[in-house]
Amino acid sequence: MIPNVLTIAGTDPTGGAGIQADLKAFSANGAYGMSVVTAVVAQNTRGVGSIVAMEPGFVAEQIAAVFEDVRVDAVKIGMVANAGIADAITQSLDKYAQCPVVLDPVMVAKSGDHLLNQDDVDAIRERLVPRATLITPNLPEASVLLGREVEMGSLAEMRESLNDLRALGAKWVLLKGGHLSGAESTDILTGGDEGDTTVELTAPRVDTINDHGTGCTLSAAIAALLPQHGYEEAVRRAKDYLTHALRHADELDVGAGHGPVHHFHALWNNAPLQLQGAQR
Repeated sequence: MIPNVLTIAGTDPTGGAGIQADLKAFSANGAYGMSVVTAVVAQNTRGVGSIVAMEPGFVAEQIAAVFEDVRVDAVKIGMVANAGIADAITQSLDKYAQCPVVLDPVMVAKSGDHLLNQDDVDAIRERLVPRATLITPNLPEASVLLGREVEMGSLAEMRESLNDLRALGAKWVLLKGGHLSGAESTDILTGGDEGDTTVELTAPRVDTINDHGTGCTLSAAIAALLPQHGYEEAVRRAKDYLTHALRHADELDVGAGHGPVHHFHALWNNAPLQLQGAQR
């Protein structure tokens, strides 16, 4: 059975991050994608311009429209935008969702600018994180969630932060090491029913500036794969998918800044479209 996976997130008009990236990652990993918009974002490969958040009640109506009609096998949450939307999502999930929930806590822009105020962060930490079954923070996001600095270049510091992140309430934590230095990128997955699983996942660091939407893409791929595999296997497969999407990112020519990863690298490279001679 093909899984139906819902993303609850903001938009990216250039298609590299947010809902647009999530839907691509769902499709590339064998899932049917659905979406609920939390915010409309004016952004491109060079940065975020402005954000218009949806009314919390309208976000709740969108979620209800999906769950009252469609079987939902997993949910991915990205940009929440504000505390009111965090509450609306939490209440909706409590009412409807009996499936895995992957939360990518989008709190810090690539530039380092914080996207949320303290009340919004508190709502995500106190309400959404405990409702999620898996959270996928990078190191800056982990710092915001924990309210203390997690050293950017330290794998040891990552390991020491895991218990504190687990204590926030999610069953699983994937702490991403993309901000580490060195030739390899190491993520750490910890959790499980007994909280006794900890796995370090390492991949070669890909030399490309086209890394826009990597966090969105990884968490969306995990959500697509969870109905098909267990947590550890889904995360392994999603990380491998993202690594290859980064390796092929330079085949695209999108924007003047940090371009997107190549979500459909496997499909487009193995089955190129035969356009020559096609009738119009």
